[in-house]
Amino acid sequence: MKKPVKKGAAKKTLAGSPDPAVEAVFSAYPKPVKGKLLALRRLIFDTAKLTKGVGALDETLKWGQPSYLTTETKSGSTIRIDQVKPAAGQYAIYFHCQTNLVETFRELYPELSFGGNRSILLNAGDKLPATELRHCVALALTYHLNKRKSGRDHR
Repeated sequence: MKKPVKKGAAKKTLAGSPDPAVEAVFSAYPKPVKGKLLALRRLIFDTAKLTKGVGALDETLKWGQPSYLTTETKSGSTIRIDQVKPAAGQYAIYFHCQTNLVETFRELYPELSFGGNRSILLNAGDKLPATELRHCVALALTYHLNKRKSGRDHR
């Protein structure tokens, strides 16, 4: 027997079938930032595929920003990406501010720029620090998994 579908319920979209609303947000970004955000999006999906315990990601919009959730396994904390509105040519990868993720990233990669306890700030004119970001993304995507294993916040 099929489950009844709620009218107006949001449909979860996996990486294989892009959500038109998310695609519209990417299309609206200015060209230099759009290219960097699309590269960051690929990095997030690639990292999820290569990271044990993560499973498929859901891509959706949260606060109007492309967001990546581990709804299949619940292994990680939500990651969001967006341009930094008041700063032309700047974009960021955002993490939940009530985790110790950015604090950990700051210790591991002091050469990166940070926005308080919630983001890594990047410039469209600079090369994407892919190695560092892959590690940070993997830590975020396994944040809850690692907390459960250790019984405390992941470092």
